[in-house]
Amino acid sequence: MKKAILALSVVAMLSTSCGTKKKIAALEAQNKEIQDMLNSTTVKLNTCLAEKDAVSSQLDFLKKNNTDLINTVGNVTTLSSKGAENLERSLESLKEKDLKITRLQDALTKKDSVTLALVTSLKSVVGMNDEDIEINVEKGVVFISISDKMLFKSGSYIVNDRAKEVLGKVAKVIKNKPDFECMVEGHTDNVPYIGNGVLIDNWDLSVKRATSIIRVLTKDHGVPPKQLIAAGRGEFIPLVDNNTAENRATNRRTRIVVLPKIDQFYDMIEKEMKNQKAGLRN
Repeated sequence: MKKAILALSVVAMLSTSCGTKKKIAALEAQNKEIQDMLNSTTVKLNTCLAEKDAVSSQLDFLKKNNTDLINTVGNVTTLSSKGAENLERSLESLKEKDLKITRLQDALTKKDSVTLALVTSLKSVVGMNDEDIEINVEKGVVFISISDKMLFKSGSYIVNDRAKEVLGKVAKVIKNKPDFECMVEGHTDNVPYIGNGVLIDNWDLSVKRATSIIRVLTKDHGVPPKQLIAAGRGEFIPLVDNNTAENRATNRRTRIVVLPKIDQFYDMIEKEMKNQKAGLRN
C-alpha cells in the first residue's frame, strides 16, 4: 500500500513539474514578446522625440522668421513712406526747376523781343543805305559799327558834322530805352599814332574818340550820361589783318554796344521766380 501511495506521489510530482515547465516556457515566450514590443516602442518613442525636437526647432525658426518678416514689412512700409515723401519732394523740386527754366526762357524771349524791336528802330532811323554804318546782333547784344572815315579825320578825335547827324538819330533810340546802357568803343589800325599833346599811342586815340562821341550824344542830343560808357580798344581787336590800306580802314571804327542793364535783367527774372513760387504755395 505504501508503495502504491509513493508511486502516485512521484507521478503527481512529475506531472506537476511538466506543467510548470510548460508554464515557464510560455511565460518566457510571452516575456520575450513583451520585451520585443518594449524595444520596438522605445525605438518609436526615440524617433518621435527626435522628430519632436526637429519640429520644435523648425517651429522656433518659423516664429523667428515670421517676426523678422513682420519687422521687414514694417521697415519696408516705413521706407516706402519715406520713399514716397522723397519722391514727392523730388517731383516738387523738378516742378520748381522746370518752372524756373520756363520763366527764364520767357525772360530771354522777352529780351530777344526787345532786342529785335531795338534793331528795327535803329535801322529805321539810321538807314541801311550807308555802307559806313552797320547794325547787327551778336549773342543777344546789339552793335552799331560806324567807320572812322565818317566820324573823324585821320589821326583826329574831332567828330565830323556828318557823323553828328547820324549820332543824333542813334541818340533818339537810346533815350527811348532808359533801361539800356551803351558802351562806345574806339578801335584803330596798327599804324603807330604820331601827334602832339597828351595822346601817346593808338590806345589813347581810341579812348579819346570814344569820349568825343559820348560828348556829342550827351551835350548835343541829350542822352543821359549814366547810360553811356567810354572804352578804347586800340588796335588789339581787328576785324581783318592790317596788311592793306583797305583792311586798315575796316579796322578803324567806332562801335556802339547797346545792351540792357544786366542787374535789372536778372532782377526781373528773380522777381518772376518769386511771384511764381508764391503762386505754387497758394
